[in-house]
Amino acid sequence: MNQSSPEAGALGGLPLTELLDRLAEKSPVPGGGSVAGITTGLAAGLGGMVVAYSLGKSSLSEHQSMLETAAERLQRLRGCAVEQADADAAAYRELNTLWRLDEDDPARIEGFADAVRGAIEAPGAIMHSAREVLDCLRELPERSARHLRSDLAIAVELACTGGRAAERNVSVNLPLVEDETLREELDARYGTLGAEIDTIARGIIETLS
Repeated sequence: MNQSSPEAGALGGLPLTELLDRLAEKSPVPGGGSVAGITTGLAAGLGGMVVAYSLGKSSLSEHQSMLETAAERLQRLRGCAVEQADADAAAYRELNTLWRLDEDDPARIEGFADAVRGAIEAPGAIMHSAREVLDCLRELPERSARHLRSDLAIAVELACTGGRAAERNVSVNLPLVEDETLREELDARYGTLGAEIDTIARGIIETLS
């Protein structure tokens, strides 16, 4: 397999320029779901920078325990988000492969429902990570380095964007769920999660304004 093909390698191991080139190719993956995961990872990384500058500051001594916990959580979420970007690409690749088969093809009949569910749960996992990043970031206003308030705000905006971008991939695949009860349950679950992401992000930005 050519190393430059869309299927080759994990996105997290690519140089930035190669990642951007891959995104610009006429290929379904990596696509919007992967971007959602990467954006969530960027949010965790930038939030981690805010925490790093806050650790050890005497003026923030009473918040050091919280900051240490935040550093650990954001580090974990950075890696998790990149893994989820790859998982989203893999899930959509599987769905796209089956979609190209004839509707009466046994492979499509057997695997399509599971592939649809995978293409929903993969971006759904990114939404959960974005929510967790925001949960961590909302602990930081007035308890972290004030000169990085703009960076904190940008991290919040990125987490919100990553989460809501992932929600779009959930929404576009929901109509493919044939079980109406399951479709409605998934729609309600991720719709609620998306609204929570918006609300948390808006609250943090208002605090920082």
